[in-house]
Amino acid sequence: MPIISSDIKYRLSGGSANADPLLSIGGVASSVDAAATIFDDVSSAEAVAGDTEYRCVYVRNTHATLTMLGTKIWVQTQTPSADTAVEVALGSSAVSGTETGVANENTAPSGPTFSSPTNEAGGLTIGDLAPAAHKAVWFKRIVTAGAASASDSFTIRVKCDTNP
Repeated sequence: MPIISSDIKYRLSGGSANADPLLSIGGVASSVDAAATIFDDVSSAEAVAGDTEYRCVYVRNTHATLTMLGTKIWVQTQTPSADTAVEVALGSSAVSGTETGVANENTAPSGPTFSSPTNEAGGLTIGDLAPAAHKAVWFKRIVTAGAASASDSFTIRVKCDTNP
């Protein structure tokens, strides 16, 4: 049976049992899946001053026997607000390694290069993920100073191939 979307999990970072996306800023992969929203609401003070926040999640292959081949990730749908944007970067740690954490959500990770790929062709190459393997991925949310209040969301896409 091929790998299907439910075999691809997005796990929080920040400790083996971390369930708080606000603490998902690197460190050990959690056993808890990331929710659809990993960033908190933008406060009025953050909107006025501008704000940049980071989150680290692990893309994990949970298929029992198949390897995710040539895995790629991109931002399929950018935030609807003109005052915010999301960028993505591959973590610096090796596949199934532990990503170095940062001091707080406003501290940029050292090493990763952020971009906003919008399709598979421009997507970031994670590579192959064997069964139970994972790769750290960082997200950066940028709120422009003077931003209007908005309810933001974004969609990422991970795609891979498998052997039959």
